[in-house]
Amino acid sequence: MLDFLPAPLRGVIASLLLALNTIACCTPLFVVAIFKLLLPFPAAQRFTDWLMGHIHETWISNNKAWMDLLGHTRWQLSGLEGLDYQHSYLITSNHQSWVDIMVLQYVLNRRIRPLKFFLKQQLIWVPVIGLAWWALGFPFMKRYSKAYLEKHPEKKGKDLETTRKTCDKFRNNPVGIFNFVEGTRFTEGKHIQQSSPFRYLLKPKAGGIAFVLDAMGDQLEAIVNVTIHYPAGRPGYWDLLCGNVKDVVVHFQELKIPPQFVGKNYDQDGVYRLEFQGWINQLWNDKDALLGQMHREYPSN
Repeated sequence: MLDFLPAPLRGVIASLLLALNTIACCTPLFVVAIFKLLLPFPAAQRFTDWLMGHIHETWISNNKAWMDLLGHTRWQLSGLEGLDYQHSYLITSNHQSWVDIMVLQYVLNRRIRPLKFFLKQQLIWVPVIGLAWWALGFPFMKRYSKAYLEKHPEKKGKDLETTRKTCDKFRNNPVGIFNFVEGTRFTEGKHIQQSSPFRYLLKPKAGGIAFVLDAMGDQLEAIVNVTIHYPAGRPGYWDLLCGNVKDVVVHFQELKIPPQFVGKNYDQDGVYRLEFQGWINQLWNDKDALLGQMHREYPSN
């Protein structure tokens, strides 16, 4: 443990270790990706997918190692018992900080398959990371705005059709698909601007989860509803790098997907849309109550 070092020095060391880890893992990842392109045979595809999945998990494991080395986080975890590495899940969580993603990767690594995000198509051009996302099979989607669809009605449904084709590769391969329902990080300013009815949460955006369920709901074992609480307050990414995230409370709730919500078109079915929004809002009411309980049980130090 190096938590005796000054926090800024720990931050510099962590940044270097993160960069070195990314370079060390991306190099073999890109080599395997080239072989995947050159050998389009089922057996070769399965092997390269397996190898790249393990490289992804190794990257997360190495990040866990420097997090443990440079800090001393006390983890309070519950609800992990039923998760199965061989199953596919849709994971969602409240969103307070960029640290949330590292927390989820830290806790879920090798409990379920590495998390994959639905990404905007433009992000594939992000240097190094965009190529890594592509190699790892992150689903890229192109969603059209309402204004665009009004001018080009022939494009309606094309985004979902493209996503379904992308998700077909997961049909025989377990996957962890992740989505932040709030769509953005919680801040007091956003909370006031939204007039959110929740004390600790922003309003949920049901369309993202509905989109996933429409595209691949029949492939998913369950929804994993995650609630994260930081007793000392919302940390920044620099706090994580400096080893200053001292306490993290995480609760996992595995929810069976209601069959009436699978394979429905959220944008075009108004009755379904209202029913689904009501279900998500009830989940958010329960999550808000749980966060209130967490604040009482794990108050700020």
